[in-house]
Amino acid sequence: MTDDAQAPADQHARVVVIGAGQAGLSVGYHLRRLGLSPGSDLVLLDRSPSTGGAWQFRWEALRLGAAHRVHDLPGMNAMGLWFDDADRARPARDVVGEYYRRFEQHYDLRVRRPVAVSSVSRTADGELCVAVRAADGSTTRITAEVVVNASGTWGTPFVPWYPGRDVFRGRQLDTTEYRSATEFAGQDVVVVGGGTSAIGFLLELDGVAARTRWFTRRPVVWSESSALDLESAVAAVDEQDRAARAGETLPSIVSGTGVPVSRRIRAGLDRGVLRNEPMFRELDETGVVTADGEHVHADAVIWATGFRADLRHLAPLHLRTAAGGIVVEDGRSVDEPRLFLAGYGPQASTIGANRAGRRIARQVMDALADG
Repeated sequence: MTDDAQAPADQHARVVVIGAGQAGLSVGYHLRRLGLSPGSDLVLLDRSPSTGGAWQFRWEALRLGAAHRVHDLPGMNAMGLWFDDADRARPARDVVGEYYRRFEQHYDLRVRRPVAVSSVSRTADGELCVAVRAADGSTTRITAEVVVNASGTWGTPFVPWYPGRDVFRGRQLDTTEYRSATEFAGQDVVVVGGGTSAIGFLLELDGVAARTRWFTRRPVVWSESSALDLESAVAAVDEQDRAARAGETLPSIVSGTGVPVSRRIRAGLDRGVLRNEPMFRELDETGVVTADGEHVHADAVIWATGFRADLRHLAPLHLRTAAGGIVVEDGRSVDEPRLFLAGYGPQASTIGANRAGRRIARQVMDALADG
């Protein structure tokens, strides 16, 4: 048992939701509709300084429609809000942050922020204990009958190790650290990764950086058929579900669906900006060495290599398998049935998180009724 679990609780809640991005807000909305009172029965916690989930941290140039579609939250249309009608001239982070703020206020969800959940542990009497650290460093403890983890992935970017990564003298950064293409004006930039973030960076760097080179671990699959997109999406979700049920590290959604070719991407392909190469062999002090032995000079390497589910605070529950994941079936931990994971595995897409919100909320209420 951890010290967090042994210490007296400062508050008791029936349900604690960790994370107020799309998945967390969706679950919170449905739990409120099912009769839980935000702030007392239902406590929503968020580590971010403002509304908008991970979107508030995305780079300034990103616009809605330039990446995966953002689906409306449940109950948002009743407020007269639709992302399809949003101003696409504004940064996506500003639009999503504003809409989420209005949503939270309209439904009085009373999200506490910015607070960080340092751990979730078990108490002696069988409840879950959530240790919450405030911005001033103080810690409070909330016991709960049920915990819904919706912490997402933005806090845990994945950067693979490659030989020479520690000797490269240029700048290295991951997706969360990218702010603007102007930071790389006149530089040689290597972009690593086969997803929409890497593609967005390359398009923004075009005409700003001196040169760009794009390296991916596997060939990029471009998707131009809506029928193929649907079939691929179903297969990718199925693979996510299989991995979650097996307790494995979750695969990339993009690797299973392909990248839709928008007009902007088509223009980049036609200009030769989006020409990916096999992953380089190593880095050295001044750049990278390709699989064919070519030395490519680089002032900066951007690792747009994806994310892992942020589950570090769940470590005291000892749910990790040898394969690196948590065994989850239909949004619920198999080994700790008082723990639900929203936006995890097959729910990772924005539409998946929305649809799962109602289902998880109903399961949570059933768990509360069962005692």
